[in-house]
Amino acid sequence: MSRSADWYFDFISPFAYLQFKHFHRLPTDLEVSLKPVLFAGLLGHWEHKGPAEIPAKRVQTYRHTHWLAKRLGIPFRTPPAHPFNPLRALRLALALDADHAAVEAIFNFIWATGGNVDDDAALTRLAARFGVNDLAAAIGRDDVKARLRANTEEAIARGVYGVPTFAIDDELFWGFDATDMFLEYLADPAMLATPEMTRLKNLPQAARRV
Repeated sequence: MSRSADWYFDFISPFAYLQFKHFHRLPTDLEVSLKPVLFAGLLGHWEHKGPAEIPAKRVQTYRHTHWLAKRLGIPFRTPPAHPFNPLRALRLALALDADHAAVEAIFNFIWATGGNVDDDAALTRLAARFGVNDLAAAIGRDDVKARLRANTEEAIARGVYGVPTFAIDDELFWGFDATDMFLEYLADPAMLATPEMTRLKNLPQAARRV
């Protein structure tokens, strides 16, 4: 029997790219729906900063992902500027129905080759590979914009606060470093039903930051 999970991502995240490159590790009976979302929308809802908005964390993130990719043997080149506006890339993915091959091509363009999403000619060539001959018309469609909003709102409603996130059952697995935990859960869902895991889920707060 097949199982299904949702994968919420934004092309702005190098960690999403790294996790996408590990999809080959997922069980063959798992159906994954790729869900492009606007990371900035998640940040706005939960009122917290992205890693690139904290100077020291920004540098650490770029260095860490570069180091990780090299260590894992994954092609990696940070684009010419970051953070960038991912809207056009996200909408292009949705115009192509978030097809795996299309999402992979966009990720590779940005993070494997260091492509610039603001480069009209390059993005137009990328879109043309998938039969999109009028990029502006494709990403300007009302239904495409609506799907991106709906995906983002759906993610927020499920408690998603960052990208990438796998969502399955009522559980969320955020971040590239949670990949192994997600795989273990798929093999044994009871791992999150132990007394200690249940205690942690219901742990009270002893202090709150004003």
